[in-house]
Amino acid sequence: MKKDHSGFFEKVYEVCRQIPEGRVTSYGAIARYLGAARSARMVGWAMNGSKNLEDVPAHRVVNRNGMLTGKSHFGGSDAMAQMLEAEGVPVNDLQIVNFQQYFWDPMKELS
Repeated sequence: MKKDHSGFFEKVYEVCRQIPEGRVTSYGAIARYLGAARSARMVGWAMNGSKNLEDVPAHRVVNRNGMLTGKSHFGGSDAMAQMLEAEGVPVNDLQIVNFQQYFWDPMKELS
């Protein structure tokens, strides 16, 4: 029997919708905020499942090192990097430059 993750995914989307333009967070930071610290991969699945949700800025969610690991969500193109750069977040070789400067931590920002 397949588990229904839609409730968790919707919580992920609610957090993601609050990430300000020009900032990024990580899969793990969202998972920790939701009380599911070991569910970073599940957050990634939620981001991948957000393709048809225009109000979910999935391009603002990266891995814990600032790598744009979700680029496959954007057709494997440079769209994710282009969207971030358009918001003022510098990207070099699929990694956010000065990641900590742009990092948005939901534990601090949404408390």
